[in-house]
Amino acid sequence: MFIEPHHTGKKGWIEVVCGCMFSGKTEELIRRMKRAHIANQRIEIFKSQVDSRYDKDDIISHDASRIQATAVSNSYNILLMAADIDVVGIDEAQFFDNDIIEVIEELTRQHKRVIVAGLDMDFTGNPFGPMPALLARAEYITKLHAICVCCGDIASYSYRKAKIDDKILLGEKDVYEPRCRSCFYKLNAAAARQ
Repeated sequence: MFIEPHHTGKKGWIEVVCGCMFSGKTEELIRRMKRAHIANQRIEIFKSQVDSRYDKDDIISHDASRIQATAVSNSYNILLMAADIDVVGIDEAQFFDNDIIEVIEELTRQHKRVIVAGLDMDFTGNPFGPMPALLARAEYITKLHAICVCCGDIASYSYRKAKIDDKILLGEKDVYEPRCRSCFYKLNAAAARQ
Protein backbone atom coordinates (compact mmCIF):
# COMPACT_ATOMS: atom_id res chain seq x y z
CA MET A 1 0.00 0.00 0.00
CA PHE A 2 1.28 3.46 -0.88
CA ILE A 3 1.65 5.85 2.03
CA GLU A 4 1.41 9.50 1.07
CA PRO A 5 4.85 11.10 1.42
CA HIS A 6 5.29 13.77 4.03
CA HIS A 7 8.16 16.16 3.41
CA THR A 8 9.14 19.11 5.52
CA GLY A 9 9.80 22.33 3.67
CA LYS A 10 9.30 23.02 -0.03
CA LYS A 11 10.67 20.09 -1.99
CA GLY A 12 9.73 18.60 -5.31
CA TRP A 13 9.65 14.89 -6.03
CA ILE A 14 8.44 12.31 -8.54
CA GLU A 15 6.03 9.44 -7.93
CA VAL A 16 5.55 6.88 -10.71
CA VAL A 17 2.59 4.52 -10.84
CA CYS A 18 3.25 1.85 -13.46
CA GLY A 19 2.05 -1.56 -14.58
CA CYS A 20 0.29 -3.31 -17.42
CA MET A 21 -3.08 -2.58 -18.99
CA PHE A 22 -6.03 -2.94 -16.58
CA SER A 23 -3.86 -2.79 -13.44
CA GLY A 24 -5.45 0.39 -12.05
CA LYS A 25 -2.77 3.00 -12.82
CA THR A 26 -5.17 5.77 -13.79
CA GLU A 27 -7.46 4.91 -10.89
CA GLU A 28 -4.50 5.28 -8.49
CA LEU A 29 -3.48 8.59 -10.09
CA ILE A 30 -7.03 9.88 -9.68
CA ARG A 31 -7.09 8.73 -6.03
CA ARG A 32 -3.84 10.54 -5.21
CA MET A 33 -4.91 13.71 -7.00
CA LYS A 34 -8.26 13.78 -5.20
CA ARG A 35 -6.47 13.39 -1.84
CA ALA A 36 -4.16 16.30 -2.69
CA HIS A 37 -7.23 18.38 -3.57
CA ILE A 38 -8.86 17.48 -0.23
CA ALA A 39 -5.64 18.68 1.44
CA ASN A 40 -6.21 22.09 -0.21
CA GLN A 41 -3.31 21.71 -2.60
CA ARG A 42 -3.61 23.20 -6.07
CA ILE A 43 -3.74 20.36 -8.58
CA GLU A 44 -3.71 19.96 -12.34
CA ILE A 45 -3.70 16.77 -14.39
CA PHE A 46 -2.32 16.51 -17.91
CA LYS A 47 -2.60 13.91 -20.62
CA SER A 48 -1.35 13.61 -24.17
CA GLN A 49 -3.73 14.58 -26.94
CA VAL A 50 -2.90 11.15 -28.40
CA ASP A 51 -5.06 9.52 -25.71
CA SER A 52 -8.65 10.19 -26.75
CA ARG A 53 -10.14 6.79 -25.85
CA TYR A 54 -12.78 7.94 -23.38
CA ASP A 55 -12.82 11.72 -23.46
CA LYS A 56 -10.77 14.39 -25.21
CA ASP A 57 -10.07 16.20 -21.92
CA ASP A 58 -10.92 14.22 -18.79
CA ILE A 59 -9.03 11.13 -17.75
CA ILE A 60 -11.25 8.15 -17.11
CA SER A 61 -10.10 4.84 -15.69
CA HIS A 62 -11.31 1.46 -16.94
CA ASP A 63 -13.61 1.31 -13.89
CA ALA A 64 -15.16 4.68 -14.92
CA SER A 65 -13.48 6.86 -12.25
CA ARG A 66 -12.98 10.28 -13.79
CA ILE A 67 -11.29 13.60 -13.11
CA GLN A 68 -10.85 16.78 -15.11
CA ALA A 69 -7.61 16.96 -17.07
CA THR A 70 -5.95 19.09 -19.70
CA ALA A 71 -4.89 17.49 -22.97
CA VAL A 72 -1.59 18.86 -24.28
CA SER A 73 0.04 18.56 -27.69
CA ASN A 74 3.60 18.51 -26.31
CA SER A 75 5.41 18.14 -23.01
CA TYR A 76 6.54 21.76 -22.69
CA ASN A 77 2.93 22.97 -22.59
CA ILE A 78 2.75 21.45 -19.11
CA LEU A 79 5.37 23.90 -17.83
CA LEU A 80 3.34 26.83 -19.13
CA MET A 81 0.15 25.64 -17.43
CA ALA A 82 1.55 24.42 -14.10
CA ALA A 83 3.08 27.65 -12.78
CA ASP A 84 0.70 28.04 -9.82
CA ILE A 85 0.15 24.34 -9.17
CA ASP A 86 1.36 22.32 -6.14
CA VAL A 87 0.70 18.80 -7.44
CA VAL A 88 0.99 17.88 -11.12
CA GLY A 89 -0.52 14.64 -12.40
CA ILE A 90 0.45 13.15 -15.76
CA ASP A 91 -1.52 10.22 -17.16
CA GLU A 92 -0.31 7.76 -19.80
CA ALA A 93 3.21 9.19 -19.74
CA GLN A 94 4.39 6.61 -22.28
CA PHE A 95 2.52 8.60 -24.96
CA PHE A 96 4.75 11.65 -24.44
CA ASP A 97 8.10 12.17 -26.14
CA ASN A 98 11.36 12.14 -24.17
CA ASP A 99 11.01 15.89 -23.48
CA ILE A 100 8.61 14.90 -20.69
CA ILE A 101 11.66 13.85 -18.64
CA GLU A 102 13.15 17.36 -18.64
CA VAL A 103 9.71 18.91 -18.07
CA ILE A 104 9.18 16.75 -14.98
CA GLU A 105 12.68 17.52 -13.70
CA GLU A 106 11.94 21.24 -14.08
CA LEU A 107 8.66 20.85 -12.21
CA THR A 108 10.50 19.24 -9.29
CA ARG A 109 13.04 22.10 -9.32
CA GLN A 110 10.00 24.35 -8.89
CA HIS A 111 9.18 22.35 -5.71
CA LYS A 112 6.21 20.52 -7.19
CA ARG A 113 5.03 17.00 -6.41
CA VAL A 114 4.70 15.19 -9.74
CA ILE A 115 2.63 12.01 -9.99
CA VAL A 116 3.10 10.09 -13.24
CA ALA A 117 1.07 7.09 -14.40
CA GLY A 118 1.94 4.94 -17.38
CA LEU A 119 2.68 1.58 -18.93
CA ASP A 120 6.20 0.46 -18.06
CA MET A 121 6.27 -2.04 -20.98
CA ASP A 122 4.82 -2.02 -24.46
CA PHE A 123 2.90 -4.90 -26.06
CA THR A 124 6.18 -6.67 -26.92
CA GLY A 125 7.34 -6.67 -23.29
CA ASN A 126 9.98 -3.98 -23.83
CA PRO A 127 10.38 -0.70 -21.87
CA PHE A 128 7.91 1.90 -23.16
CA GLY A 129 8.92 5.42 -24.20
CA PRO A 130 10.16 7.72 -21.42
CA MET A 131 8.93 5.44 -18.63
CA PRO A 132 12.30 3.74 -17.86
CA ALA A 133 13.99 7.14 -17.38
CA LEU A 134 11.12 8.34 -15.17
CA LEU A 135 11.29 5.18 -13.07
CA ALA A 136 15.03 5.72 -12.60
CA ARG A 137 14.47 9.31 -11.41
CA ALA A 138 11.44 8.71 -9.17
CA GLU A 139 11.57 8.91 -5.40
CA TYR A 140 8.48 6.70 -5.13
CA ILE A 141 7.46 3.83 -7.43
CA THR A 142 4.26 1.83 -7.27
CA LYS A 143 4.04 -1.16 -9.62
CA LEU A 144 0.48 -2.39 -9.98
CA HIS A 145 -0.67 -5.73 -11.37
CA ALA A 146 -3.78 -6.97 -13.10
CA ILE A 147 -5.06 -10.55 -13.18
CA CYS A 148 -3.97 -12.85 -16.01
CA VAL A 149 -7.02 -13.71 -18.12
CA CYS A 150 -5.51 -17.11 -18.96
CA CYS A 151 -4.47 -18.56 -15.59
CA GLY A 152 -5.61 -16.13 -12.87
CA ASP A 153 -2.08 -15.33 -11.65
CA ILE A 154 -0.85 -11.74 -11.29
CA ALA A 155 -0.31 -10.05 -14.63
CA SER A 156 2.51 -7.65 -15.51
CA TYR A 157 2.27 -7.78 -19.30
CA SER A 158 -0.13 -6.23 -21.81
CA TYR A 159 -0.84 -8.81 -24.51
CA ARG A 160 -2.06 -7.32 -27.79
CA LYS A 161 -4.68 -9.51 -29.46
CA ALA A 162 -4.73 -7.45 -32.65
CA LYS A 163 -2.07 -8.34 -35.22
CA ILE A 164 -0.89 -4.74 -35.65
CA ASP A 165 2.77 -3.81 -35.12
CA ASP A 166 2.35 -0.07 -34.48
CA LYS A 167 3.97 0.91 -31.17
CA ILE A 168 0.90 2.91 -30.13
CA LEU A 169 -2.51 1.39 -30.66
CA LEU A 170 -5.29 2.72 -28.47
CA GLY A 171 -7.67 0.08 -27.28
CA GLU A 172 -9.34 -1.71 -24.45
CA LYS A 173 -10.30 -5.32 -23.78
CA ASP A 174 -11.10 -5.74 -27.46
CA VAL A 175 -7.40 -5.18 -28.26
CA TYR A 176 -5.44 -5.96 -25.05
CA GLU A 177 -5.45 -8.54 -22.27
CA PRO A 178 -3.43 -8.63 -19.06
CA ARG A 179 -1.13 -11.67 -18.92
CA CYS A 180 1.32 -13.17 -16.46
CA ARG A 181 4.90 -13.69 -17.66
CA SER A 182 4.38 -17.36 -18.51
CA CYS A 183 1.15 -16.90 -20.47
CA PHE A 184 2.48 -13.79 -22.23
CA TYR A 185 5.56 -15.59 -23.58
CA LYS A 186 3.72 -18.85 -24.38
CA LEU A 187 1.10 -17.03 -26.43
CA ASN A 188 3.63 -14.77 -28.16
CA ALA A 189 5.69 -17.85 -29.12
CA ALA A 190 2.58 -19.61 -30.41
CA ALA A 191 1.55 -16.55 -32.42
CA ALA A 192 5.06 -16.26 -33.92
CA ARG A 193 4.90 -19.89 -35.12
CA GLN A 194 1.62 -19.28 -37.00
